[in-house]
Amino acid sequence: MKTIFTAVTILILTTNVAFGQISTQSIRGTVMDKQSQTMIPGVSIVLLGSVPLKGSTTDGNGHFKITEVTPGRYDLKISYLGYKEIVMPNVVVTSGKEVVLDIGMEENVSALQEIVVTGNKKNETNNEMVSVSGRSFSMEEVNRYAGGRSDPSRLAANFAGVSSPDDSRNDLVIRGNSPVGVLWRIEGLNIPNPNHFSTVGTTGGPVSAINTNVIKNSDFFTSAFPAEYGNANAGVFDLGFRTGNSEKYEHTFQLGALTGLEGMTEGPINKRKGSSYLIAYRYSFTGVAQKLGIPIGTTATPFYQDLSFKFNGGATKFGRFTLFGMGGKSKISFLHDQIDSSDLFANPAKDSYFTSDIGLLGVKHFYKLNAKSYINTIVGSTYNAGNYLEDNVATDLKPAERNIENKSSQLRYSLNTSFNSKISSKLFVKAGLISEVINLLLDARQRDSNSVWRQYWDFNDKTMLNQAYAQMKYRFTEKLTVNAGLHFQYLTLNNATSIEPRLGLKYQFTRKQCLIAGYGMHSQMQPIDVYFYRTHYTDGSYTTSNQNLDFTHSQHFVIGYDLLPASDWRIKTEIYYQLLSNVPVTRNSSSYSMLNSGASFLPNDQSLLENKGTGTNYGAELTVEKFFSKGYYVLLTGSIYEAKYKGSDHIERNTAFNGQYVYNVLGGKDIKIGAEKRNVFSLGMKLTQAGGRYYTPVDLEASQASGTQIVKGDEYAFSQRYPDFFRLDVKVGITLNSKLKKLSQSFSLDIQNVTNTQNVFAQRYSPVTNIINTAYQIGFFPNFVYKVQF
Repeated sequence: MKTIFTAVTILILTTNVAFGQISTQSIRGTVMDKQSQTMIPGVSIVLLGSVPLKGSTTDGNGHFKITEVTPGRYDLKISYLGYKEIVMPNVVVTSGKEVVLDIGMEENVSALQEIVVTGNKKNETNNEMVSVSGRSFSMEEVNRYAGGRSDPSRLAANFAGVSSPDDSRNDLVIRGNSPVGVLWRIEGLNIPNPNHFSTVGTTGGPVSAINTNVIKNSDFFTSAFPAEYGNANAGVFDLGFRTGNSEKYEHTFQLGALTGLEGMTEGPINKRKGSSYLIAYRYSFTGVAQKLGIPIGTTATPFYQDLSFKFNGGATKFGRFTLFGMGGKSKISFLHDQIDSSDLFANPAKDSYFTSDIGLLGVKHFYKLNAKSYINTIVGSTYNAGNYLEDNVATDLKPAERNIENKSSQLRYSLNTSFNSKISSKLFVKAGLISEVINLLLDARQRDSNSVWRQYWDFNDKTMLNQAYAQMKYRFTEKLTVNAGLHFQYLTLNNATSIEPRLGLKYQFTRKQCLIAGYGMHSQMQPIDVYFYRTHYTDGSYTTSNQNLDFTHSQHFVIGYDLLPASDWRIKTEIYYQLLSNVPVTRNSSSYSMLNSGASFLPNDQSLLENKGTGTNYGAELTVEKFFSKGYYVLLTGSIYEAKYKGSDHIERNTAFNGQYVYNVLGGKDIKIGAEKRNVFSLGMKLTQAGGRYYTPVDLEASQASGTQIVKGDEYAFSQRYPDFFRLDVKVGITLNSKLKKLSQSFSLDIQNVTNTQNVFAQRYSPVTNIINTAYQIGFFPNFVYKVQF
């Protein structure tokens, strides 16, 4: 590692000597009508805070460029007659990377509007159809906040209504829902799980395979999302990859304790056509981190690597084509003689081996039909696979033998096409189709007490999930906007169907205040492995009793109030109620409910289910945020909520995800340093406290008799609660902008769980100690990242 830092230092020193001119940077991009995607000429762009004041005007193709910008943070003001004026805050300029922006403007309802209508881009989502429970985020935010680990999921955990009190995984609990209810969409393709070490039927994992250096400004929704999103009951991540620089070559090198060793390159393919490439590769660094004494939650060494890319074909007479993709591989082995009592995952009586692969590949085609309409089509495939093997350790009474073999894979072929049209300044419509062919392989077996193999999954076939939607945005006036839509989905496996209305209202009764309301009916498939679990009978026969399960339904009701007390402050509150129905529960009376799926690492191995369960989630949320300005930012979020369910015994219980409250306090300060104030020292902190989750206690006597963990019966289901979760993170960093070269460096040290609080991970029976042990989450954890851009 010393060699790497020495080489970088020599490179910096030698390049600094070679140039004598003060290094500045450029801000460029395009401005378009947000709804029609038509470029707008003549738009004024002013770089607020620059001395002297700098600016530009878009040309006939909607392009603009502001040159000779000194490194720093700026606000951009974008204005054009007949359109809502925009202030885009916190545009970060460094020596090492040109800033490229795609800016969408919204036309005023009346072309004769004389009142200046302003908007803050920070207060909006990229999706036009969002009225409630939506939030956009940027690559800069993901990497700025303390405790983020360069993970979009952990960033979202800072938002109101979201909880993730788990250091070992990035599963998101949104308004009391299971993480299984989250939809991930990348560049228009739905992907079951974009994480390393992922398993079938889950949406989270220990390490994200999404490289935050390649994502662009993206959206996150927590309730009543627009009609174009289906097959999700909890929330939606709608992510996009940014386009590589089409005018100059740029490169990034990064080294991080968790993200590993990374290289990224981007640049033009054909400058005249505006085509470009972006390629990024990461390889895990955790083995070195362990040797440095940095705890990662297990003594086993995880290996993972991933690749992300995007090729933009530029403008052609046939439209614009884009090729994008990502792929990742991960593996880990838990060996009984190489673990200790603090290990979160391993069993001292077993050896286990796990590998997983993920992949995404797609082609996007954007075609303008006319000045007001366009078609957007994505064709591609996603791949998720996992292989888990478990061996019993040899004892004096029994030799070592393979105990579990579990192989699974999903290969999905997807089509997502939409027609978009701006009918007028008041009306925008969008309609589309989403079709997914799901090729599924499930092959799992386990030895019973007599060492006889029992096959629990044996499926190798395909099914289809087809979705259609139509939605519109209608602005009656500048103050009143309605978003309405209808979503339909159909599962060919068992002919399950669902028709789902969506409605959102926004009333901007003053320039700084608005009332919002939303309703949505949402439906979701069960975790894919649930349908094909085998029920075995005493005569040796079996049946796949879950194959005819219907969708789980969810109705979302939301009202809220949004206030902008100052140009860089926002206060928002929402109250919500969610009614879940058609939830799979057991046919015989029990406490089981599919709403608790995802609470453990175990597969969904429950048979004889039917759609007769219910659930309710309700709560209130508050966000107080100061956007990054004047050198600092503040984010305060809090939620109080309840998450309840009823199994087939009709007894109301807490779900496994009912933490009841969560709050976050984040803040940070940038201090300009150096003679010319080109460099920045940054300091940030994050404090999180969340209510402990409910769980079913272990039956110690039964576990000791059987030699494996057994939990207590229905009368104890989710009756006990873990202690509250508390964590304080502190992050310090420095950014150095070269004075003589277009090169920037940054180093950050993110110290997570500064107080070394022992947050409980789980209580579980150990066959070695023959008692119930408490496993704790990761303690004091220093995570470092070094990045150089040039």
